[in-house]
Amino acid sequence: MNSISYEIFYIKMKPNTYHIFFSKLSNPLRIDIVTSLENKGKSVSELAEELGVEQSKLSHALKELKECNIVKVEQKGKKRIYFLSKTIVPILKLIKCHSKGCGSCKGCL
Repeated sequence: MNSISYEIFYIKMKPNTYHIFFSKLSNPLRIDIVTSLENKGKSVSELAEELGVEQSKLSHALKELKECNIVKVEQKGKKRIYFLSKTIVPILKLIKCHSKGCGSCKGCL
């Protein structure tokens, strides 16, 4: 993990920032979306098919993730493609590393 990855943890935040961020990730559907977007961006219809969820539920969950800058959206022709924001990727890598108790990341030492 490079120093840029850890910079986001040291930004002065409002007291409820952690609550807002983690509450956005407390929903199983939103976790499934984040997991699905780890490797590439996808449209709502691609996510709906992959996750077996109605597009309306998916759109609401994506809105919640977008509000917290966990996902970003780009217009590609007629489709809107959702992908993970660049700042969330290092956090997810750190969480994976930490949850394995690998001992090699700063969070596990």
